[in-house]
Amino acid sequence: MKVGVFDSGLGGLTVVRSILDLLKGVEIFYIADTKHAPYGEKSKDEILSYSLDITDYFIRVHHIDALVIACNTATSAAIETIRKQYPNLIVVGTEPGIKPAIEKTRSGKVGVLATPATLSGEKYQQLVDKHAKEKSVMLYEQACPGLVSQIEQGKVEHPTTEKMLETWLHPMRQAQVDTIVLGCTHYPLVSHVIEKIMSCDLSLIHTGDAIAKRLLLLAEQRGHQNSGELGLALYTTGQIDERIVETILGEPVPFTHINSFSAVHKH
Repeated sequence: MKVGVFDSGLGGLTVVRSILDLLKGVEIFYIADTKHAPYGEKSKDEILSYSLDITDYFIRVHHIDALVIACNTATSAAIETIRKQYPNLIVVGTEPGIKPAIEKTRSGKVGVLATPATLSGEKYQQLVDKHAKEKSVMLYEQACPGLVSQIEQGKVEHPTTEKMLETWLHPMRQAQVDTIVLGCTHYPLVSHVIEKIMSCDLSLIHTGDAIAKRLLLLAEQRGHQNSGELGLALYTTGQIDERIVETILGEPVPFTHINSFSAVHKH
């Protein structure tokens, strides 16, 4: 089975890691669209356009059977359009783990860290409306502009990154938040910094494993036998920090540079 996975950068590799741990007999093609990163600070129309270009490229060049949108922002902006345009394609998106966070919290206080685009998106509001009413919880939402760029530049332990997180997390620490939703696939890469700043018994909710399970379920419904070799090919549209790749995947994997998708699609 051929699976295309994309994100605005390297954060989506946290999802690829989960897929590699769970699935067998798949060939994965990953695109880090770093030329247009970060998506979380772009308009919905721009993100939709990038997402359609990438999907079209995956289908034309790699003949994928399944697409994983390993980005909360792109899922919110593009998943419905992609599903309409490609009804035979398995499409799995990424959404903030509001439901598991609400199930997990003991204090009833849940923090949400996400990009500005995710927090202002319709999909996020629908999730909150649906799940926050089921149990009495207080949500502490925090947009994190600039955090994805810091992570992409390899500045995970950097004083500026720590200062940003300290500023954003201070109200959550004061409120005794015990569960935080990592609403962006990049954010697991700074989870140890978040834990250090919060300095409490903290649950961090990220969605890589849930995405891998969903992909496996949908693939098996189409007759996928979960056995055989794994393949992984990585592509980027711009600069990347290869140390991050090794941190996430446990080994260095080379990237191929793509200049453009040269796709013509109809919105």
